[in-house]
Amino acid sequence: MANRLHVAAIQAQARDPVDFVRLDLEARRKRRHVFTTAGGERVLLDWAKPPELKDGNGLELSDGRVIEIRAEAEALIEIETDDPVRIAWHLGNRHLPTQIVGARMRIRDDHVIAQMLDQLGCRLTRLAAPFDPEGGAYGHHHEH
Repeated sequence: MANRLHVAAIQAQARDPVDFVRLDLEARRKRRHVFTTAGGERVLLDWAKPPELKDGNGLELSDGRVIEIRAEAEALIEIETDDPVRIAWHLGNRHLPTQIVGARMRIRDDHVIAQMLDQLGCRLTRLAAPFDPEGGAYGHHHEH
C-alpha cells in the first residue's frame, strides 16, 4: 500500500483542496472504497460505518492534504406534480431514494416508475445531474 493514502477525516466543506474525485451515489455511500483522484492519486476510505459523502465535502488525508468530493452526474428523472404528497407517498412506498429540489423531486431514471408517474399525471424531465437523495428521518441513508 505504499502508493495509497488513507482518509483521516471528513470535512463538511472542503477547505483548500489540492485535488478532487468524482463519485456517484453508491461510491459516496461505500464504507470501504479505493478511488483514484483526478490527479491520479489512489486513496483508501475505510470507515466502520458507511459515510454520507456529499458534493463539496472534503476528505482529509493522513498527510493533512484535502481532496474535494464532486458528485458525479447520473441519469435522473425530475418530477413536477400538482399533488406532491400523493407522489411522495408512491415513491416512499417503493423505497425509492428521492432528492427534493424546491417543489420538484428527483429519482434515478427508471422506465417502469416513469410510466407509473406519467399515469399519475406528473410532468417528467430526464436529465443528468448529481444525485443527493434525502437521508431519512434518522440521519442516515438507507436503500433496499
